[in-house]
Amino acid sequence: MPSLLSRRSLLTALAGLACTHSLFAASAPAEYGEETPFFEDLPTVLSASRLPQVLNEAPGAVTLLDRHFIKATGYRDIARLLRLVPGMQIGQERGHAQWVTYHGLGSDFPTEIQVLVDGRSVYAPSAFGGVDWSSLPLTIDEIERIEVVRGTNSNAFGANAFLGVINIITQHSHQQRGGSGHVNVGNHGISDLRASWNGGADNTGVRLSAAQTQDKGFSRLNDARVSQTLSLRSDHRLNARDELTLRAGYNRLERGMGYPDSIYNNNGERTARAETNTLHLTWRRTYSHDEEWLLSLYRNHESNAESWVASSPSFPAVPLNRNRSSNRTNLEIQHRFALAPQARLVWGLEGRRDDSEAPFLFAGGRPPSVSMYRAFSNLDWHLTPTWQLNLGGLLEKNGDVAAQFIPRTFINWQASPTDTFRAGYAKAWQQRNVFDIHGDVRAHTANSDPRTSVPVAWPYVPNPDLRTPSVDTVEVGYLGRFRAMDATLDLRLFNERVTNFVIRRNIPPAFAPLVLSALPSSQFINLDSAVTLRGLEYQFRGKPRAGTEILFNHTLIERRTDEPEVAKRTAPYVASLSWLQDYGTGWTSTTSILRMGSLAGGYGYVPGCDYTSRAYTSLDLRIARAFQLDGRRAEIALNGINLGERHQEIADRSQQCLPGYLNKPVNPASSMVWLSLGIAL
Repeated sequence: MPSLLSRRSLLTALAGLACTHSLFAASAPAEYGEETPFFEDLPTVLSASRLPQVLNEAPGAVTLLDRHFIKATGYRDIARLLRLVPGMQIGQERGHAQWVTYHGLGSDFPTEIQVLVDGRSVYAPSAFGGVDWSSLPLTIDEIERIEVVRGTNSNAFGANAFLGVINIITQHSHQQRGGSGHVNVGNHGISDLRASWNGGADNTGVRLSAAQTQDKGFSRLNDARVSQTLSLRSDHRLNARDELTLRAGYNRLERGMGYPDSIYNNNGERTARAETNTLHLTWRRTYSHDEEWLLSLYRNHESNAESWVASSPSFPAVPLNRNRSSNRTNLEIQHRFALAPQARLVWGLEGRRDDSEAPFLFAGGRPPSVSMYRAFSNLDWHLTPTWQLNLGGLLEKNGDVAAQFIPRTFINWQASPTDTFRAGYAKAWQQRNVFDIHGDVRAHTANSDPRTSVPVAWPYVPNPDLRTPSVDTVEVGYLGRFRAMDATLDLRLFNERVTNFVIRRNIPPAFAPLVLSALPSSQFINLDSAVTLRGLEYQFRGKPRAGTEILFNHTLIERRTDEPEVAKRTAPYVASLSWLQDYGTGWTSTTSILRMGSLAGGYGYVPGCDYTSRAYTSLDLRIARAFQLDGRRAEIALNGINLGERHQEIADRSQQCLPGYLNKPVNPASSMVWLSLGIAL
């Protein structure tokens, strides 16, 4: 296969950036290390190093989705916003099932990128891991911004930040007062209600948010969902230095799963129920702009009920389930301060305990509890007015794995007030998923004793010798500002080399022959060879004229691996174009076009099926009109997603390999259109 990105093309790109730098540097003042009003327009981000940094000073590429942009899209799901971030590869196996990765590679439940809400990890420690995007105890109206660190960030947030971080930051409860209501009604049974209220006293702010999201999902699938969310945030100012923040959330979700004609009904139609709740308490002491202590304690709980019955001519009833529950308790302390006028440091300690229970998924037993301890530190040092060094390190002990040191080194060069170059190296380890190691699924007939009888199928066999994957990342980047169009260009060239990558493979059954031979035994194993992703991604964001904003993202990835099946989990290219237009007199529109290369996500219930979804183009559109209703702000909008060609995004590969679906997609995405009305109360 020809290389998508040869060394020559990379050098050409860098040469082009150098020319751009020269043009701007020629007209820049001599003291271009000093801040300028134009330069100050760059936003401050928190997630790259745990230090507040202007975007050009961050150690790596960071994409920011602010409140204005989130509202302008009109999206009903948080994960859909991430399609408009460079490097993100996202698909839906059905309406409520979001497959979210950075640079692909993910399994059925991707765990390569850390997801945080106000610094709290929302990873589900039970069974499969990953993030259930449909059951987050959070409403989309609460979000102030989303920061996406594109690239390894484990030195700041630990092993799950293997390829990056998504940090969802909610609004402070003091930011506004009053209430709001929102209604969506559309095809495919769309019927949503959202409401929020902000109030409190001078030193105490309270925000209460509630939402119900309901639809029937993709056509011709068991895909209906009803999600109910209740969320609370309260910020209390104790004195001039101290503030307490309480966050609490609850979500209840019912959704359709499975297919009516899977092998032996091993992925049969059923209704899955999930409940998620969280309690998060934060104490913040601020001495000055340069010094702050932060103490954070949270507890997450999730429970899932999902059961059905498999059958065959030999055994009419084989009960199956994926019932599971988990608790995560996490305590963290962090201190940031100025070492000198040119240097800032943040350090911290964190401890966590995960407890899970899923009897069927672990052969009637219980997986071991996992305790994690970490110490981290990041240094931001301005060596000169134009050269900046970022050094980070994290020491982590996770379960029975030996303690691991995770380093990162970045250097940023502010070549002019409008041009910044950066380069860095980072290493990271990925936290092993408890199901990958201890998962032990044995199917028995309804009347048999699972302790003594031979299983009719043994689809998952544990592998206690599974090694920890690691990644070495080298990257070069550029961030430029262009005054004429009020524009920014953020470019990242990367080389990510993953060793001990985990895949699922068929193995000889422990009992042969198994009665349900079409469901082979499998095990998670490490690849002996490395997986390397090398490529280029960039984002151009500009305002060519008043009222117009353009956002263009483009990613090219060359995949190098001895396993063709692994290479197909990463799309070779992704591109998106978003156009936001304010026409005046209250009329606005947002148009987003996405082009996704061919992609095979996950592995399905039955391993060994080789299927890749074809490249596709999708179109999302929103037209809105703001007006006054009885003296209150209101907005009505017509929204549509998947309006382009009929396409498939992610397939359940074992289902797609059935003879009846060899020439057609089993789960094409459906166009959804809805009318929304929002009112400030």
